[in-house]
Amino acid sequence: MVNILHIDSSPRAERSHSRELSKEFVSAWRAAHPEDAIAYRDLGHHPVPHVNEAWIAAAFSPPETHTPELTEAIRISDELVDEFLAADRYVFGVPMYNFNIPSTFKAYIDQIVRINRTVSLDAQGFKGLVEGKKAVVITARGGDFSPTSPAVAYDFQEPYLRTIFGFIGITDIQFINANSLNEGDARTQSLAEARAAIQDAIAQW
Repeated sequence: MVNILHIDSSPRAERSHSRELSKEFVSAWRAAHPEDAIAYRDLGHHPVPHVNEAWIAAAFSPPETHTPELTEAIRISDELVDEFLAADRYVFGVPMYNFNIPSTFKAYIDQIVRINRTVSLDAQGFKGLVEGKKAVVITARGGDFSPTSPAVAYDFQEPYLRTIFGFIGITDIQFINANSLNEGDARTQSLAEARAAIQDAIAQW
């Protein structure tokens, strides 16, 4: 049995392309692998807190030294990290906002990228602790940020996510980018291509 963590980050509901596509991926996977366990977290409708000063104090001090206030400050982060580490694979639905990810997803990333939980630091430098995992990131973009587009230089979404997940050890990561969703006929083609890529990814995942 494989444990999958499915996360959506769009604040939209039925109008969200990233939600629609990530749901299609998970539904198709569930149909093919009914024995697998799938956990779901909706960051768009139920955002997690941003990091604050108390969180920083707790994250960078030994748990045995924590006051009740520091224990509470890091509690949600501990729960999110435990959930994240329990998964073998990840499916992320992520819209592009201002060339990058929504703040809801950034807040989540800040909660789970933790020294001694998902990354370590020693004399040799940083080492990701989340090894042997796989991830699929399904993005929705209003414009064309494909590799041959002049706008590709403005895509800070995929490079950032590859970097931050690679930083904690997840290097087996596949992107399915639905581009040009604000562009009429191009949207239809892009969604069709994304759905085809989803089927290919499921067959290979």
